[in-house]
Amino acid sequence: MHNDNLKELTLRGMVLGALITVLFTASNVYLGLKVGMTFASSIPAAVISMAVLKFFKDSSILENNMVQTQASSAGTLSSVIFVLPGLLMMGYWQDFPFWQTMLICAAGGTLGVLFTIPLRRAMVVNSDLPYPEGVAAAEILKAGNHGEGDSGVKDIAYGGIFAATVAFFTNGLRIVADGASAWVSSGKAMFQLPMGFSLALVGAGYLIGIVGGLAMLLGVVLTWGVAVPYFTAHADIAADANMVDVAMTVWKTKVRFIGVGTIGIAAIWTLLILMKPMIEGMVHSFRMLKGNAGESVERIDIDLSPKTMIYILIATVALIVISLYHFIAAAPISPELAVLLVVVCTFLAVFIGFFVAAASGIWRA
Repeated sequence: MHNDNLKELTLRGMVLGALITVLFTASNVYLGLKVGMTFASSIPAAVISMAVLKFFKDSSILENNMVQTQASSAGTLSSVIFVLPGLLMMGYWQDFPFWQTMLICAAGGTLGVLFTIPLRRAMVVNSDLPYPEGVAAAEILKAGNHGEGDSGVKDIAYGGIFAATVAFFTNGLRIVADGASAWVSSGKAMFQLPMGFSLALVGAGYLIGIVGGLAMLLGVVLTWGVAVPYFTAHADIAADANMVDVAMTVWKTKVRFIGVGTIGIAAIWTLLILMKPMIEGMVHSFRMLKGNAGESVERIDIDLSPKTMIYILIATVALIVISLYHFIAAAPISPELAVLLVVVCTFLAVFIGFFVAAASGIWRA
């Protein structure tokens, strides 16, 4: 049985969750643009939420869970860095138009949250998937609710102060280097030993875990220890050429595209592996959603009504249509083709969005 008298959806919780989300989204965007990856924010959000809400006597574990769930969206919201900068690189955008960017993010975020409702029962309630990050966040919340141990907020504060001090000396005053590298040559082959001192990356490494860190380390080794030396050793290089410039050119024009191809193949392979469980999860979710009508269930088992979901879906699709039309209307194409592109792209956004929501749920497991 669950205590239905505990506060969960509160104004202070929503404000706190929004503030943490803004903070972590900004951090994720910065790190994503710097190193090409983002980090999950559920665990630090849970720690910060507990530390702040401890000042209120009537706070509860449900309220803390609501805050950390809201703040955990920072990792997904920041994924726009993988799409929107491409418009600048292509020259289609000269800057980031505020309202258009906001509509795109709002529509995509709402659509993703909406799709998790029918998927929740199949992938969380009626599933044995481990969800290590979610389990860890839950254990932190339970420990804090029972007053077990330190909340960890002091560690976050000390780490933040220390990192800010180092960043001030490296990026502000520029009296300390934030990285170093050594170049080694063997014939025409060029090797690089890179080393960064950014504490932001150290923190990101702790958050992504040992597996993600080792994957990145392997990529560095393959890039600067195998691929770049191979291409430079077999390249026609002028006698007076700067070998470091040659190696960097090889990395920019050849090796980076190998990495992009690897990511593409990995994405396709992952999608193929997850196709069957995604389809099964979607079918089961819709059956369960339909079967809940008229049944007496506990509060935690009540989903948003199908009618409300349809209304939200229609409003979200309308936002997508407006965003796409505003985006496509500037192109030198006929109105008929513009309308066709809007219809096709809207369908793809909704259809692929559902699959991405399902794949993200399985991936987090």
